[in-house]
Amino acid sequence: REDVPIILRMDAGFYDDELFETCEYLKIGYLCGGKQYRNVLDEAADAVDWQPLKKADESNKSWMYTDMRCQQRSWRKARRTIFSTLWEDDGQYVLGDLCRDTVIITNLGMGEPIDQQLRNIGREQWLAAGCILELYHDRGTDELTNRALKTFGHEQLPFKRFNANAAWYFMMVLGNNLFEAFKEDVTEAVIPVSVYADTFRRKFIDTAGKMVHHAGKLVLKVSKVDFMRLRFDQLYEKCQTGLPQLC
Repeated sequence: REDVPIILRMDAGFYDDELFETCEYLKIGYLCGGKQYRNVLDEAADAVDWQPLKKADESNKSWMYTDMRCQQRSWRKARRTIFSTLWEDDGQYVLGDLCRDTVIITNLGMGEPIDQQLRNIGREQWLAAGCILELYHDRGTDELTNRALKTFGHEQLPFKRFNANAAWYFMMVLGNNLFEAFKEDVTEAVIPVSVYADTFRRKFIDTAGKMVHHAGKLVLKVSKVDFMRLRFDQLYEKCQTGLPQLC
């Protein structure tokens, strides 16, 4: 679909001109860790438009970055290059020789079709160098989906034959999606949506209680501590209201 932008985030192990050309041919975006070649370091040393970046998280780290163009000897064209250096770590300045420099090669903001796709969905800010740097730093979060799926189900599939394992895997994916929807629709107020299945099981499912008959009704009894912690009255009301239809 041409209306869905695709952006690949890769470390320096995928630094390859043929891969970049393939992404450009497919009209998709890419962020790739670059090499600190001499021409790149020289361009960074001559740069005067350095900008600061401080991430809005608990890392207390700040970077200085510059936006430039670099072309290697075998390349057909110059590509956008973002050079950054860590200059503050946990509130302390980092000495020059101890700075961690990062090079990012990208085709975002170069007038390719991916730019217009991002504008169409309201993500034009992703074309800015500072935002590209943040996106590259967060590339490891892409792997958390696999971790969440393995935590919910199994890291190793149980059968010997492919078809049986494929069916099991698809059911595991479906179950995990329902689990994620339940966290967002019902338990978001008491348990963070970002928790994995084992944590959710320990905090919510593994709660002691018993079913008793009282006044002709079936009543679920839990301890007062668990009732206050999980706000069972609010959870019950949410379960009674109409939730969005999944299909």
